[in-house]
Amino acid sequence: MKKIILSIYILLMSFVVTAQTASIAEPVKLSKSGICHAPNTTYYSQTKNFTPFKTLDECLKAGGRLPKK
Repeated sequence: MKKIILSIYILLMSFVVTAQTASIAEPVKLSKSGICHAPNTTYYSQTKNFTPFKTLDECLKAGGRLPKK
């Protein structure tokens, strides 16, 4: 029983670490035109000139806006 609980705990912790790493690796991009592009949005990969932010909320507070689409 202890081995099962330990295995589940390790599995869950690996998901947490993966999620944290993904958020660090992919910042929210504030483009020069003032649009906040979160990872997995339409123009995220095409946005080259940007200021990086850890969260979408930080980007919005810095004066950015959400994309219209």
